[in-house]
Amino acid sequence: MGLKIILTGATGMVGEGVLLECLQHPEVEAVLSVSRKSTGRTHPKLQEYIVPDFLQLQPGDTTLQGYDACFFCAGISSVGMAEDKYRLITYDTTIHFANVLLPQNPGMTFIYVSGGGTDSSEKGRIMWARVKGKTENTLAKMPFKNVYNFRPGFMKAMPGQQNLLTFYKVIGWTFPFFKLVFPNATSTLQQVARAMINCVTRGSDKQILEVRDINAISGI
Repeated sequence: MGLKIILTGATGMVGEGVLLECLQHPEVEAVLSVSRKSTGRTHPKLQEYIVPDFLQLQPGDTTLQGYDACFFCAGISSVGMAEDKYRLITYDTTIHFANVLLPQNPGMTFIYVSGGGTDSSEKGRIMWARVKGKTENTLAKMPFKNVYNFRPGFMKAMPGQQNLLTFYKVIGWTFPFFKLVFPNATSTLQQVARAMINCVTRGSDKQILEVRDINAISGI
């Protein structure tokens, strides 16, 4: 039997790239996309669970039962946001979702997509980095089988992606240059997704994976 994965954020750039790799990966049997809207895709491996408000989900939801891993790729930019609103979306929603999953998936691996520069001390001056640091730290204490916090940098989209960030549409063409000059700050989304899958199947001795770690464990 292959891996059964819950994926959030599949309508965003990172989540969509991870979804595409999971759908074509031979070790993945099924993907449940949990999102506020449909991905617009159909595939034999893919099911969708449309949830307008993640904070309304409750433990015991049988739709979320029986999965090996959660790839939490949902997220939002902090630009122009007050800290309390950003914390609600980034911290409260993520931790609530993890708490919903845990009782009915005790053997689950939870992978959270954070970001390079995340502040593990939770005391720095950069708001988003503090909030993501708090999210990482809380997840790390939860009794999942494994928790991995991914901190990717500049990522190259997968072929066929539709949900691209505005800045990526402008500067995506520069990826080969950045990869050449800053090899430890760039990954393809295929590498990110493959690293997630490999963390579930093989494990990693690191709970926080920076770009260098992500690229190494991806095997690509």
